[in-house]
Amino acid sequence: MDGNKIFFGLFLFSLVFLAFVGGSIATLGEVFPASYIRDAYRGANALMLKLSSQDHPYWSDLWAPTRTSEQGVTVHDEQRALEGLTLFTSGQGPKAYLLTMDGQVAHSWSRPYSTVWDESAAVRNPVPDDQTYLRKAHVFPDGDLLAIYIGVGDTPWGYGMVRLDQDSGVEWKNLDQFHHDFVVAGDGRIFGLTHSFRNKRLEDVEHLKPPFLEDFLVVVSPDGETVKKISLPEAINDSEFRRLLWRIPYYSLEDPLHTNSVEYIDGEAASRLAKKIPQVEEGQVLLSFRELAGGAIALLDLETEKIVWALRGAWLSQHDPDILANGNILLFDNRGHFGTGHRSRVVEVDPSTGGIVWSYSGSEKRPMESRLRGAQQRLSNGNTLITESNGGRLLEVTPEGDLVWEYIIPVRAFDQKSFTPVVSWGERIAPEAFTAEFRKQFQKRRLVKGQVQE
Repeated sequence: MDGNKIFFGLFLFSLVFLAFVGGSIATLGEVFPASYIRDAYRGANALMLKLSSQDHPYWSDLWAPTRTSEQGVTVHDEQRALEGLTLFTSGQGPKAYLLTMDGQVAHSWSRPYSTVWDESAAVRNPVPDDQTYLRKAHVFPDGDLLAIYIGVGDTPWGYGMVRLDQDSGVEWKNLDQFHHDFVVAGDGRIFGLTHSFRNKRLEDVEHLKPPFLEDFLVVVSPDGETVKKISLPEAINDSEFRRLLWRIPYYSLEDPLHTNSVEYIDGEAASRLAKKIPQVEEGQVLLSFRELAGGAIALLDLETEKIVWALRGAWLSQHDPDILANGNILLFDNRGHFGTGHRSRVVEVDPSTGGIVWSYSGSEKRPMESRLRGAQQRLSNGNTLITESNGGRLLEVTPEGDLVWEYIIPVRAFDQKSFTPVVSWGERIAPEAFTAEFRKQFQKRRLVKGQVQE
C-alpha cells in the first residue's frame, strides 16, 4: 500500500514537472499555449501586488520613509517668495488642499472614490478608499475642483475624472481610466490621458506582445463628455518617429509608453515654441513618455493623429514638461542627475538643441530625490515652485538656486511615525484668480481649518 502511494506521488510529480518544462519551452518558443501561460503569470503577479499594497498600505508608493522631523512651512523669505495660495494633492487620500504661505489651510476638498464609483466605471473592482488618491487637481475661479483618481497597486490604475463643487459635491464624472495628468484649455475643453489593456499587436512592432497597457489622449467637453480618443502607440507607430518604439526598456514592455503628462498648445504657446520647433501648431498637445526610449517628449497633432516632433535628452523618467515664455521647456528629471544634490533635478531645456540651460538639484542639506513623481511651475517672478513627491514637500527656489519657501507635509503614520505621504501635485495660484465670493468662503474656513490633518 505504501509503495502504491509512493508510486502515485512520483507519478504526479512527474506530470507537474513535465507540464512545467513543456510550458517553459512553449513560452520561450512562442508556440501554443505560450500566450495563455504568459497572461496567467502577468495576472497572478498583478493580483499579488494589488493584495500586498492593500495589506501594507504604507509600503505602497503613496507613502515614503520620513526624511526629517521638520513639518509645515520651514522656510519663508517674504521678500523673495511669490505671495499666493498653493494647491496640492498627496498620497494620504482623495483630498486636495489650498494652502496659505504660512501653511494654513484656506480650503480643502475630500471625496472618497466609493461615493463616485458606479456601474459606468471602466474599473470593475476598485481598491478600498484608503488605497485611492487624487493624482492631480485643478481649481476653477468659483472653487470647483477638477481631479483624477488613482487606485494604488491596481493595473490599470486610472480610476476616473470628477468635477467637485467647493463643498466636494459631485457636479459630473467621467469614469474612464484617466491617469497621471490633464489640462484645461481656454475654451473649457479638457485634455487628459487614459489607458487600458491592448490585446492586438501593433503593426510591425513584434517585440510588444499583447496584452500591454495602451495609452490614449482623450478630449473631454466642459461638461465631462468624451469627444475624441487617440491611441498613442498608434500615433507613434504611424509617424516618422516610430523607431522610438524599438527603444523601450525590457522591464517596461507591459507598459511601453507610461505617458505621464499632457499640455495643450494654445496660440500663445505655439508662438513661443515656433522659433524652436518649426513643426508646432496651435491645437497640438505636448506629451511626456516616461519609458519610451528612456524618456521622450513629443508633440501630437490631433487632426492627423500622429506624432510630429519628438526629443530625447539628458534626462531619465521625466515628468511635467512646461512651455516657458522664452520657448524653452521646463521639466522634472526624476532619475537622470549624477552630481551634487541627488538623483533628481528640475531642468530648463532648449528644445531646438536638447541642451540644458538651467537646473536645480537641491543641496547636500536638502537633496532632491523623487523616483516616481514630480512637477514644477515657473512663477511670474522668475522663481520655480517644485513638487518633490517622495520628500513630501513643496519648495520655491530663485533662478540662483536659493531656497525661499518650503513646505513639508505635516502628516506621519505607521511605526513611530516613520512614513510621510508623497506630495503628488503642487501649483501656486494668485488669490485674485478666484471670485470674490469664493475668497470670502475660504477666508472664513481658514479660521477653523488650521493645519493639514491625517
